[in-house]
Amino acid sequence: MANLKYGIMGGTFNPIHYAHLFIADEVKDLFNLDKIIFMPTGTPPHKNNLNIDAFHRYTMTKLAVANNNKFTVTDIEVLNQDISYTVDTMKKLTSLHPDIDFYFITGTDAILELPSWKDPKTLLTLCKFVSVNRPNFADDTLTDKIKDITDKFGGEIFLVNGPELNISSTQIRERVKEGKTIRYLVPNEVNDYILKNKLYTI
Repeated sequence: MANLKYGIMGGTFNPIHYAHLFIADEVKDLFNLDKIIFMPTGTPPHKNNLNIDAFHRYTMTKLAVANNNKFTVTDIEVLNQDISYTVDTMKKLTSLHPDIDFYFITGTDAILELPSWKDPKTLLTLCKFVSVNRPNFADDTLTDKIKDITDKFGGEIFLVNGPELNISSTQIRERVKEGKTIRYLVPNEVNDYILKNKLYTI
């Protein structure tokens, strides 16, 4: 019997928005994945300017995916008090779920930094990567750069062109700070949570 195939959608989700959800759904269909696991980061090594508690980001992600039975959320990194390295997380997940093939979904800009991640060679044996090329990220040599990474470290990286949804968490945080609406950029439950908890106002 073939292994189940799960996508891992990692990110700060500060906050989660409709582009995240659309990309996850798109990749699920493209690779015939059985489920998408959203994995909010706890203390990520590459982003140290998070201004809200990881609990809020985790809760908003749970609210955002609650009505899709193919989506779920893990707190494996949120509960980690130390800096979260993807290779350590994937070691835990593959150990807990040896019958699942994992596809780690992230942006192409992050994929190009993969050689600087902790132990990329081991990481690429633990999961396949799906590199989602963002609409405003143009690079004619992208395929060659990704090939250079797999030639050096092994593994599989699939390049997918992302949807033309120009929504960013930075943009959303700025709009909240300026008192502008973010309705229709995030699910209603996330919008209500941000307003109720007065997130991103300073």
